[in-house]
Formats: sequence, C-alpha cells, structure tokens
Amino acid sequence: MAAVEAILREPRRVMFQLSRPGAASVIAVLLLSAIVCALVYGVVVGTFSGGVQLWTAPVKIAAGLMLSTAICLPSLYIFACLSGSRARLVDVCGLVAGLLALATMLLVGFAPVAWIFSQSTESDAAMGAMHLGFWSVASYFGMRFMNTGFAHLDARASGGLKTWLVVFMLVVLQMTTALRPIVGTAPTLLSSEKKFFLGHWMDCMEGKPRPAPTTNRQGRKLQ
Repeated sequence: MAAVEAILREPRRVMFQLSRPGAASVIAVLLLSAIVCALVYGVVVGTFSGGVQLWTAPVKIAAGLMLSTAICLPSLYIFACLSGSRARLVDVCGLVAGLLALATMLLVGFAPVAWIFSQSTESDAAMGAMHLGFWSVASYFGMRFMNTGFAHLDARASGGLKTWLVVFMLVVLQMTTALRPIVGTAPTLLSSEKKFFLGHWMDCMEGKPRPAPTTNRQGRKLQ
C-alpha cells in the first residue's frame, strides 16, 4: 500500500528511491503491484463472458503486459542512451516498472465501471472499445510518469523516447490480438490464425470473423 500511495501521490519520491541503493526491491514491488492489478482488472474483463474467461483473461492480460515490456525494454535502453540520458539499465527498468504500476492501478480504478457495462451489454466490440479507452487513459498517465523520470535523469532529446512509446503501444495492442480471445469467447483458448490488430478490430466491428483458409482435394490451401 505504501508503494501504491507513493506512485499515485508522490511519483518523484519513487524516482528518488529508484536512484538509491536497493532499487531492485523497489522495482520488484512495483512489478508485483502491476501484476496484481492486471490480474484484478482481468477478472473484471472475464466477467463479461464468464466460464473459463474468469481465469484465462487475467492470465492473458498480466502475461501479455509483462511479455510486451520484456520485448520492448532493450530498445528503450538504447533510446535512453541516444537521448543523452545518464540512466543506467536499472533506472530504465525502474521507470518502466513505475509506468506499468501506475497504468494498472488506474485500470483497477476503472474496473467498477467496466463491470457495470459487462453485465448490461452483449456487444464484444463495445466492450473491447471501452477497455481500449481505459487502457489509453491509463497509459497516458503511466507514460507521463516515465517521461518525467527521464527528464529527471537529464535526457536532452525526447524524440527517441516518444518513438519508443509508440512502439510499445503497438506491441501491446498486437499482443492482445495474438492472445485473443480476451473479451468474448472462442472454441480454443488461443487462436492459431495470424491477424494484425487493426484487421482484428474491423472484423469484430463487422461481426464477421475472417473465415479460415479452405483446402482443395489435394489438401492445398486456397485463398
């Protein structure tokens, strides 16, 4: 709870702690907070469909968020160095952990609103759009925290960091498509069909998922 209050009320205090010895324990607390909050929000997402989604949605959201972060972390460190920042790798990890913790805490704050709509609508597209809106707002405040942290570490050029933020958002959105279904149900826990997230959104809005490739008599795929 101390970490939660610090990240919400006094983010500069968290940045100060990340620059002192023992920063690894602070990072661990922030990551643990992010995972717990992601799981809590995932349960609310799962209540839209119920059944197995009550446990698969939380696991997918938490795992997808952590995996997206691990994929994008090396490029963030490179951009931080190119920006002239004096941030060490541990500092970069700490700021990303703070971003995740703050964003997921805000998602938990939105959870009661999401639950009300999940119990009163049957539209997968509408719920998906709502969760996307909540994630966008939460990400904005998380990224503002990270930008402030890099400014505190004397980053002189923000172009590379802004580029990384765009890349990170794209990776997270694609991860939600790769781990589908998160909102709604499907015959399998994970879809084997490859889709770009924009194409997946269009299919959901039209209510007509793209048909799987058919085969001819020789077993060859037809377009």
